[in-house]
Amino acid sequence: MRITFYGAAQKVTGSKIVLELEDEYKILIDCGSVLDGSKTEDHSSPYGNFPFDASLINLVLLTHAHIDHSGQIPNLYLDGFEGQVLCTSPTLELADLLLHDSASLNARQIKRIEKSYKRSKKWKSIETQGLYLRKQVDEALSNFVPISFNHRFKFKENGYVTFYPAGHLLGAAHIVVEVMDKGEMKKIAFSGDIGRKNFPLLVDPEPLPQVDYLVMESTYGNRKHYNTETPEELLKEIIEEACVNKSGRLIVPAFSVGRTQCMLYMLNRLYENYNVKPIKVFTDSPLARASTKVYEKYKSLLNKEAKEFYEETDTLFDFENLYYLESDLASKAVSNHSEPCIIISSSGMVKGGRVEHHIEKNIENTYATILMIGYATEDSLGSKLLSGDVKELKINNKNLQVRANLKKIDVFSGHGDLDDLLNFAENQSKQKLKNLFLVHGDKDAMLNFKNILTEKGFPNVEMPKENQTFEL
Repeated sequence: MRITFYGAAQKVTGSKIVLELEDEYKILIDCGSVLDGSKTEDHSSPYGNFPFDASLINLVLLTHAHIDHSGQIPNLYLDGFEGQVLCTSPTLELADLLLHDSASLNARQIKRIEKSYKRSKKWKSIETQGLYLRKQVDEALSNFVPISFNHRFKFKENGYVTFYPAGHLLGAAHIVVEVMDKGEMKKIAFSGDIGRKNFPLLVDPEPLPQVDYLVMESTYGNRKHYNTETPEELLKEIIEEACVNKSGRLIVPAFSVGRTQCMLYMLNRLYENYNVKPIKVFTDSPLARASTKVYEKYKSLLNKEAKEFYEETDTLFDFENLYYLESDLASKAVSNHSEPCIIISSSGMVKGGRVEHHIEKNIENTYATILMIGYATEDSLGSKLLSGDVKELKINNKNLQVRANLKKIDVFSGHGDLDDLLNFAENQSKQKLKNLFLVHGDKDAMLNFKNILTEKGFPNVEMPKENQTFEL
């Protein structure tokens, strides 16, 4: 049995891991897109979109719906994969939304390419490789098979998989694979993205049973969450300053799937329990609205606090003065809304999406506040805003002075911090765990986490490089 790390190796995005069993049965765990700007998908491979032969993959296991874990699945089918994708039911529905959204973006990009190069077929065939469309998404999704949490599912003779709640995102899972190897059953666990305890809406990450091999993320391997206040306390303070004292606009870049639902839920709780006057809230993302419906559908999978709040109020995300914006025209009009308001818009990293327009129109406004609530890659505008000391930004080829108030909080970060990661790892016996592989983190975070794990007595902690294979 062997394992090869094709993505998220000493970097954060593009998760792809192949587990090859002794009978040459191959399982791909996650099939994500690269989002950090460090490298686009490699289309120079003799196999097409991947550094491996997609037609030889027998099964895909998907930890959760985020594009850096799911975004290349349609291309996997285009390159010859004919098997099934196993995931939880919420992951299937959220992946449906996110992959179709990606297909729409791809269609626009193809049109731009065709327009720029006057339909040069030779050039287009190179530059549009990997840009799947709606048809390819539909074909891929027809092969998704939903699996319940904590259900031991047999996928082949002497081969089982179990999905455990991971927090992080609705439907997100840790995955444990049990397979026969050299005459004995062995367990290999894949953490996916590890959530944090007491996170809005989501359940705490569930500890895993003892395994032989553990592959785990390390995004926050060198840092801890800095906000100690509750989300309600922080939001109340920020809203009062931005929208009451200054009578201005509060702009919140937020991912449409996950972060927006947490924001709406917390605003609902704030208005319900803290006697805060409901200020107009504009949710500027059709994808966010569709995702919110999925969260409502699967409210039985949310945490106890959220379910109790729903029982008391009969709603999770709907409250007075909440408006969903559908059209681009309505979106642009809100950027100059005359009354104090809150605008929640994607993308969360300020890397494309409608939020760029809102920031462009408000970055020079001293009465505007921009609140960053999540992670942003170094190549994004969000990263510059998170730094807090930027004086000028270039948006849509315009050099703009930063006069708006910049704020950041991390109470909505869906990743567990260093303490959460350590707790997750320490649920495993150091004597029984044969290898621990770190993925999905930048090199500094990963190295720091590796050193701590080694000091605590974990043997054989590895930081796989891209395309590196290990015998298990």
